[in-house]
Order: sequence, then structure tokens, then C-alpha cells
Amino acid sequence: MHRLFIAALRAGIAAAILAGFFGQIVVIPTTAANEVDRFPPYAPFAAPYVTVAILGVACVQVALAATWMLLTMVRRDAIFTPRAFRWVDTIIGAAIVATLLALGVAGHLAVAEIPSPNSDGMELIGATASALMCVGAGASFVMLVVIMRGLLRKATDLQTEIAEVV
Repeated sequence: MHRLFIAALRAGIAAAILAGFFGQIVVIPTTAANEVDRFPPYAPFAAPYVTVAILGVACVQVALAATWMLLTMVRRDAIFTPRAFRWVDTIIGAAIVATLLALGVAGHLAVAEIPSPNSDGMELIGATASALMCVGAGASFVMLVVIMRGLLRKATDLQTEIAEVV
């Protein structure tokens, strides 16, 4: 892979991780506080949902850091080694945790008696649907990365076999 492309990917990863920190420290807590100010019955739900949102962003940051390490291995032409599996497994684990967090939110929204500022309750329905879409996207991502891990395993085995022959 070209060094310029790897540098561009690293710049994007660094920017995404920094944006995640900004979201964790400023955006998520401020948005929750604003919602509680607008509709005080949301107050008991603010802290748990802020915590889950911050943890969800942290899962993305962990996956991005693992991707950074995989890029380092690509640059060194060492991607087809057993060490790469540790980073791929880290991405899978972070995605599973994020998906379980979204599933927990969807389950809570489905069964909890959360008040709605409007009488029709469309906010709750929209939030539940969004959480369920995140669960579907997360599960799909996990399955895709597991498949890619299997391909990496086959390529690593072939690389090792070829190295033994040569």
C-alpha cells in the first residue's frame, strides 16, 4: 500500500479519535443536559444514557486504534502474521460490545415507561427504531469482520506455506 495512502488513512483515524473525545467530553453531556432542561422528566434517564453513549464512542475509538495498528503492520509488510489476529479480534470485540450496548438501549426503550414531550410518543418509537438499526448494523459489521478474519487466516496460512517452500 502506498505510504501517502497510509498517511491519509492515519490522519483520518486520528481526526476521528479526536472528534470522538470531543463528543465524549462536550457534545454528549451537553446534549443530554439540554434535553433535560427542555423536558425535565428525562432527568432520571440522562446519566445512564450518557454513560452508554460515551461507552459506545469508546468502542469505536478502540476499533480505530486497532485499525491504526493494522495499518502499521501493512506498512511493514507484516500483515500476514499471527500478530494481526490480535488486532482483528480487538475490532470484533469492540463491535460486539457496541452492538450489545445498542441492544440494551433498544430493550430498555421498548419496555421502560419513558415520558414523551408529545402525546403521540413518536420520539420513543423513533429512538427504539434507531437503536434497533444500530443493532442490525453492528451485527452485520461483526459478521463481515469475522468473515474477513477467516480470509486473513487463509492468506496467512498460504503465506507461511509459501515461505516454507521457498
